[in-house]
Amino acid sequence: MSNTMRICAVIPSHNHSLAVPRIVAGLREHGLPVFIIDDGSDPQHAAALAGLASQRDDVSVARLEPNQGKGGAVLHGFQLAIAAGFTHALQIDADGQHDLGAVAQLLTQSRARTDALVAGVPIYDSSVPLGRAIGRYATHIWVWIETLSLAISDSMCGLRVYPLSAVASLLRDGEPIGRRMDFDTEIMVRLFWRGVPIVEHPVAVTYPVDNTSNFDLWRDNLRITRMHTRLFFGMLRRFPRLLRHRQTSSRHWASITERGAYAGLQVAAGMTRLLGRQGCLCLLAPVVLYFYLTGQEQRRASADFLRTVRHQGAHLPASPPWTLGLRHFMSFAGRAVDTFIGWTGRMSPDAIRPGRVSDLSEAERSPAGAVIIVGHLGNVDLARALLDDATRQRLLVLVHTRHAENYNRLLREFRPEAAINTWQVTDLGPAAAMELKARVEQGAWVVIAGDRIPVNSDRVSDVLFLGRRAPFSQGPYILASLLECPVYTLFCVRRGEHYQLDVEKLADKVLLPRQGREEALETYAAAFAARLERYAINNPLQWYNFFNFWNPARRGASS
Repeated sequence: MSNTMRICAVIPSHNHSLAVPRIVAGLREHGLPVFIIDDGSDPQHAAALAGLASQRDDVSVARLEPNQGKGGAVLHGFQLAIAAGFTHALQIDADGQHDLGAVAQLLTQSRARTDALVAGVPIYDSSVPLGRAIGRYATHIWVWIETLSLAISDSMCGLRVYPLSAVASLLRDGEPIGRRMDFDTEIMVRLFWRGVPIVEHPVAVTYPVDNTSNFDLWRDNLRITRMHTRLFFGMLRRFPRLLRHRQTSSRHWASITERGAYAGLQVAAGMTRLLGRQGCLCLLAPVVLYFYLTGQEQRRASADFLRTVRHQGAHLPASPPWTLGLRHFMSFAGRAVDTFIGWTGRMSPDAIRPGRVSDLSEAERSPAGAVIIVGHLGNVDLARALLDDATRQRLLVLVHTRHAENYNRLLREFRPEAAINTWQVTDLGPAAAMELKARVEQGAWVVIAGDRIPVNSDRVSDVLFLGRRAPFSQGPYILASLLECPVYTLFCVRRGEHYQLDVEKLADKVLLPRQGREEALETYAAAFAARLERYAINNPLQWYNFFNFWNPARRGASS
């Protein structure tokens, strides 16, 4: 099907002629014919755009008079493309903000999914105005509500590839589409409603120093408000169908999409600088509420855990289950905010107070390394952020490549050393184990999670946890036996306004005899599970495994 594709480019421009020659040259490298839509530009800009058409046969300029707005200009370009027999159109803004290097990837993905809208997801540098980032995130939240989905990470990026047949159908049916700055979001949501798949790709975005914005603060914000009103009521009419198409299958924890796009993490991090912890949590409250209401899988997992831990003696408020679940979600938001504050150096060094740390002192005195097993309870990231530099340098944190990508990338932007001691892995093979052994011999502390099932392995032990059998990874103990070093556990839990750090030895060395190997692995996993259980009972709202912990989908399950 891709052999029948004909792709062109559409550039809407209103008084943005300076960057257009560079953009056209970049598009021509990919063999794309270009339609430039001069949307009522002033004479000097109109003349510059017209000059581009006179230089090449595959570049045409159509002038609209009077100005029709961005949406009107793009739609006019689409109509020209359809009339010329093109099947797909790449839309790109004329102000030069978008990295042209991403065009090749967008075209490749469009050829692979000819029925999809392939959309750029902006990755901003420090030039983005904070007000713009906040405003965009407000629209993201509304779009998630209007689609009952997180499939659209960013609906406002002006770099995307459209299947023109879907656009033509939308126009034939007379669906209302914003003609100005409300265009990008509205057409994307309406195509999504019609079942057009959304494929996303990151795009670097820089705000040029001499950039001139055509955004009218009052009029365009009013248009966007009206657009979201239309889309909200449109969602209500389509509610049963949209709800039916939501994904509800049981999945492995690593295949559950991180609920919160990279842009949202950027905004949250920026808000901690402006508003502090409490102000940021107030801002995040409606976002967390939305995630709680729409995250059926995560909400169900939270309720199951809270019921289980209550039966084991945890002291939880006698409140309706939904309010307790919402508090659980808000606790997770608080953890993220605290981590941002810690990594940006604005948290007091005494925010973490020592608890059981005598074994930590022993490990610090030893020139050899160790394995430190952690869990998704409390805030291990904050402990890492507030450690002194010498101790932090000894850490080597094993992280899951896909699951932590956005979070770790954001931490690197705020504090480059946050990524110095992380090692992204999906599976530990012999070569990786040998490298880790060398690092441990040099004094490294290998940090690995003990409460997540490996993605590419069925090496688990089913042990008692909170009165029910749950699968725990054997990976930390197999690794520790290969590294021949002591094993510790580390927990950092919030106690009022402070955190408490506990580091306790689990074993001097992990021994796995040939006879009884599985039994030995189960013994070590059970020891960690018992320690994790103690912390879960005492700190139930600081448990952050939002998936079916006792019966997670194994490798090969539907995702």
